[in-house]
Amino acid sequence: MPHSRPAIPIGPADSALALQPVGGSSLSNKWRTEAMRSHATPRLLFIARGQGRIVIQGLTHGYYANNLIYIPARTMYGFEAGQTVFGHLLTLPAAMAPEWPSEPVHLRLRDVMAQKEFLTLFDGLERELTSDRLNAKRAAHYHAGLLSVFFARQVAKLQATSGEIDRRNSSAARLVAAYTDLIERDFNTDQGVATYAAALGVTPTHLSRCCKQTSGHSALTLLADRRHYEACRLLRDTVTPVRDVAVAAGYGSAAYFSRVFQARAGQTPTAFRRSGNDIRRSLSS
Repeated sequence: MPHSRPAIPIGPADSALALQPVGGSSLSNKWRTEAMRSHATPRLLFIARGQGRIVIQGLTHGYYANNLIYIPARTMYGFEAGQTVFGHLLTLPAAMAPEWPSEPVHLRLRDVMAQKEFLTLFDGLERELTSDRLNAKRAAHYHAGLLSVFFARQVAKLQATSGEIDRRNSSAARLVAAYTDLIERDFNTDQGVATYAAALGVTPTHLSRCCKQTSGHSALTLLADRRHYEACRLLRDTVTPVRDVAVAAGYGSAAYFSRVFQARAGQTPTAFRRSGNDIRRSLSS
C-alpha cells in the first residue's frame, strides 16, 4: 500500500508580495538558500553585492553585483549566499505571474543607466512594503508592476551573443530541465533516479552524466537536495510530526529519513527542529 502523504503547509511568504534580504548565511541556515527548492509563486532575486553560483533547472550560472534572476513558480533552484553576498529575494503573488516571463531569466545589468533605473524602482517598492502609510500595500503592488515593465524591456534587449540561450537549448540542458521538473512534481514520492530516467527515456548513467555536465551535481544529488530542503523547511517552519515529514519529503520510512538526515545535517531531525526553536527564542528574548 502506498503511503498517504500529509498535506505540505505553505506559508504566507509563498503567496503575498514580500521582500527578504539574502546573503551572509550562517552554516546552520545554508539550507535556506543552497539546497534545491521551489515556490508556489515566482521569485525575483536581486544581487546587490558579491558573487557566487546559482543552479536553476539543473543549469549552473555565475552571478555577481547588479544581477537580476527571475525564477518562475515551481522551478527548482538553489544558490550560494556567502558572507560577501548581499541582495534581496522578491516574492511575487500568483496574480502577477502573467506579467513576468514563463521561463527563468538571468539579467546582468551592465549599463549604469539601467542600474539606476532599477534601483529607483526597487527603492520605491521597498519603501512601500515597509511603510505604514495609507494604501502602502496597494502602492507596493503598483511599484512591482512597474518593475515587471522594466524587466520586460531589459529582456527585449538581451542579446543571443551572450551564449546563455545556446547553453539553455543544448540537449543536455533540456534533459536536465525536464528531470528537475519531474523532481519538483514527484519528489515527495520515494521514486529513485532510475524511475525518473525511465520516464525520460534515457539510462540513469546518461541522465547523471548530463546533470554533472550542466550543474556540477549528479542526478541523485539533485533529487536528494530537493528532499532535504523540504524536510528542513517542514522541521523548522511547521509542527508536522517527524514521521509525517519523512513521508511528505519523499523518504521511504521515518528510520531511513533519520539516518540520511543525520548524515547530511550532522544532527537528528528532532535536534535540528529544536535548534531552530532555540534560535528563535534567543532572537525574541
